[in-house]
Amino acid sequence: MTLIRLHQVQKRFANVEALQALSLTLEPGEVLGLFGHNGAGKTTTMKLILGLEKPTQGIVEVFGQSPWQRHFSTLRHQIGFLPESVSFYPQLTGREVLHYFARLKKVDTRQADGLLERIGLTHAVNRKVKTYSKGMRQRLGLAQALLSQPKLLLLDEPTVGLDPIATQEFYGMVDELRDQGCGVILCSHVLPGVEKHINRAAILGQGRLRALGSLAELRAQANLPMTIRVTSALARSTLQQQLADLEMSTETMRPINGHTLEWESSPGNKMRILRRLAQQPELDDINIQEPSLESLYRHFVEQPTEVRS
Repeated sequence: MTLIRLHQVQKRFANVEALQALSLTLEPGEVLGLFGHNGAGKTTTMKLILGLEKPTQGIVEVFGQSPWQRHFSTLRHQIGFLPESVSFYPQLTGREVLHYFARLKKVDTRQADGLLERIGLTHAVNRKVKTYSKGMRQRLGLAQALLSQPKLLLLDEPTVGLDPIATQEFYGMVDELRDQGCGVILCSHVLPGVEKHINRAAILGQGRLRALGSLAELRAQANLPMTIRVTSALARSTLQQQLADLEMSTETMRPINGHTLEWESSPGNKMRILRRLAQQPELDDINIQEPSLESLYRHFVEQPTEVRS
C-alpha cells in the first residue's frame, strides 16, 4: 500500500504560495529525500502529511486516508516524526523522557529501554537531558520517533548540528529502518553524504517541485558533464599529449599534480572514453565522477521550468 500520496497540492498562507501543484508518493521500504532552500516548502509538506495543516487545494492521503478524518487518529501511532529543533524537558533524564513518550503512545516502557540501547544512549540514560550534546538529543529524538514501530517516519533536518561520526551513525539507523520496510521522508538542505541513503530525490524550489526521481534518473534528465581523472607515471606534458592523440578534449584538462589530469565530458561519451583509456598501459588509475546530488540540486533549482519526474 502506498504510504503517502500528494496530488496537485497547493498551500497558501495569506498572500504567500508555500506550495504549488505538488504531487509525489512514498512507498514502503523507500527513503525519499526532500530537498530545497529555506522557504522552499519542505516543512509545509511535512505539516500537511502530519495533518497539522490543511491544503488550500489538492489531495493529501496517508495510508490511503485523509489525515483529517476523525478515525485517522487510530493510525497516528504508525507515524514517527523528528522535528528540526527537537526539545525535551531539560530536568528529566533520557530514560524518563522516553518513558514519558512511551506512556503517551501507550507503548511498553521496556520497548523504550531497548531503543535507548539501540541508539547508543545506554551510558547516559540516567543523565539529565540538559547535559546532552546536540547529537545525543537528536538520537533521543529518533528513539521517540521510533516508539510504536512506525511504518512511516518523517525526519525534518535530522543531521543539523551533528558531527560527521554522529551523522554517519544516524544514517546507518535510517538504512536499517528502510531495510525493515519503513517508509522515510528525509527533509534536508544539507546534501553532502545523503546520496547513498535515499532511493529517490524530490527537489523543491519556491514551492514548486522542480525534479523527482532516482539519482540515475535525475542525472539522465540533467545531462550534466561527468569528471574524468587519470593518473600516470608519465610527466604531465607527455600524458597530455598522449590523451590528445586519443582525441580527448585536452583544452579543458586541469592538472591536479605532476602526474594527474582531469577534465569534463558529456555522459554520452563515457563508454567511448573508457574503452580508449583502458587500452593505455601507461595509465595507473582512471576515475570517473558522476554529477553529485549537490550539482543536480543546483541545476534543477536554477531551471525556470517545473517538475521533471
